[in-house]
Amino acid sequence: MPDTERPVAILGTGLIGVSWTALFLHYGFDVQAWDRDPEARDMLQERLKAPIAQLRQLGDGADRPGRLTVNSELTEVLSRAIFVQENAPERLDVKHDLYRSFELHAEADALIASSASGLPWSQLSAQMDRPERLLNAHPYNPPHLVPLVELFCNVDATLARAEEIYRRIGRVPVRMKREAVGHLANRLASALWREAVHIVAEGIADVEAVDLALVNGPGLRWAVMGAHMTYHLGGGSGGMAHYLEHLGDSQEGRWRTLGTPQLTPELRAALIEGVEVEAQGKSIAQLEQERDAALMRILATRRASTGS
Repeated sequence: MPDTERPVAILGTGLIGVSWTALFLHYGFDVQAWDRDPEARDMLQERLKAPIAQLRQLGDGADRPGRLTVNSELTEVLSRAIFVQENAPERLDVKHDLYRSFELHAEADALIASSASGLPWSQLSAQMDRPERLLNAHPYNPPHLVPLVELFCNVDATLARAEEIYRRIGRVPVRMKREAVGHLANRLASALWREAVHIVAEGIADVEAVDLALVNGPGLRWAVMGAHMTYHLGGGSGGMAHYLEHLGDSQEGRWRTLGTPQLTPELRAALIEGVEVEAQGKSIAQLEQERDAALMRILATRRASTGS
């Protein structure tokens, strides 16, 4: 089991950092949080109220929630940490400065995990003396409700330790075999959105129709089963082999019709207008609340049906 006698450090308490902080506290880890912005540090306690309440509603936390300490001194936050979750802006210079401090002040057995979505491990670790202490650990927003964490490091022992910690806080770690821009889920999401934008650009359907088709069609299946397994079932009793033999050519035909739209000013305007129509006057905060409530219902249903 991970060492919960030593705290977890959270570097950066923006949108992603708040979610990580809530998760570790909910599952019994003491947390030492730091942000270079004093306002972000001052607002952390207030911003934690909503995700912590959501996690409590879902249950499955520790008998004793962890304790939170917010510190303005980076060295103090790093000094005793067993694990560090870094959520700094997506700038290599900023992250490299943090990693230098980590190697100087953290204990020798501590690991640091970056939430970076667009920066590969090879660039993140380039200036470290012991790069095996760093891993990519990319969450999916909002991290406290969406279990996925995409992991990459070239050292199996680092990945194994990180996997143990993330499983302890109810996450589903997925290892990548090699680096890829956008990791896994963002590549899949980008491919889907590219075609969604193409459909609007070609006048096949409007923004709201595309979203309705997705949510009420494949999105339902994807909540419980991935793309490969979905097509495996699409082959009937013969599974994937039957599907590829009988429908592989038609699938390739559809692939050839998929588009690569250009985000022209006109198309951008159409997308913005389309989501405003679909939102029906609701604010971003209202839409986030609706999303989170729906995610919680889905998670509760999955737990009830699968026990996990």
